[in-house]
Amino acid sequence: MATANGRDARPTVAVLGAGIMGSAMARNLVAAGLPTRVWDRSPSATAPLAEAGAEVGASARDAVQGADVVITMLPTADVVESVIFDDDVAGAFADGCVWAQMGTIGVDATMRMSDLVAANQPGVTFLDAPVSGSKEPARLGQLLILASGPPKAADAVRPVFDVLGRKTVWLGEVGKGSQMKLVVNAYMSILIEGVAETMELADRLDIGHEQLAEVIEGGPLDAPIAGAKFHKMDRSDFAAEFPLEWALKDVDLAIRTARGETPPLLAALSDQWHTAVAAGLGRQDVSAARLALNRPVPL
Repeated sequence: MATANGRDARPTVAVLGAGIMGSAMARNLVAAGLPTRVWDRSPSATAPLAEAGAEVGASARDAVQGADVVITMLPTADVVESVIFDDDVAGAFADGCVWAQMGTIGVDATMRMSDLVAANQPGVTFLDAPVSGSKEPARLGQLLILASGPPKAADAVRPVFDVLGRKTVWLGEVGKGSQMKLVVNAYMSILIEGVAETMELADRLDIGHEQLAEVIEGGPLDAPIAGAKFHKMDRSDFAAEFPLEWALKDVDLAIRTARGETPPLLAALSDQWHTAVAAGLGRQDVSAARLALNRPVPL
């Protein structure tokens, strides 16, 4: 492939954001032999990646210099906008590079950033490419990539996306990927709250968790994500794979994006999870929705 610098070589990739997802993605890129640079506001987040073979940028601008593909895996639209535009990292993008915005930041913010890049960096291609999957799929390179943007970018990012994901679904123009991600995460969130409340009901009726699992697993009601979170709840294992606060962020983005009246189940779920986050559960896994049931509302 021809890189942004006109060379035929493996693409150089810059990953901005070394949290749960970004760090796993960077490790996989390094393991696949792709030149990989990383940056995060927290030096402690990038130190293990340096040991794994990634180059750590002294700044975000330093990390993206000459990169063929720039990945942002940052938690919110405000953080992405601050890093890329307030710090003028966009001005350091190489002409011909692809910026793959892979965190979940919502449709409006995605369109705004796409427009800013088109107006100020016409040589840069913007891809809206959020991922479906959490810690373990990221570690295994089994994410589902929901890509949208100019078709010409597909060849440029294929060597990168093939490392990061089990599948890339191309959905059309910029914004479609973010729309799909919000729909998928709304579905996921409803499933997880359903698991939490079902387990609460079973406990009240003295139905054992093993017995409940035996009835559900392998049948028409079984779902991989529901089963995984059921077992985390059963073990009281709330170590973050997908933090509750970020799941709530996505639920609220879905509500704001929805046309017409607010979907009633999502509205109730948002209220419930806001209470959980206010009670201090936000940094725990989304399975901590189980802990939120029957907790007193904080004053």
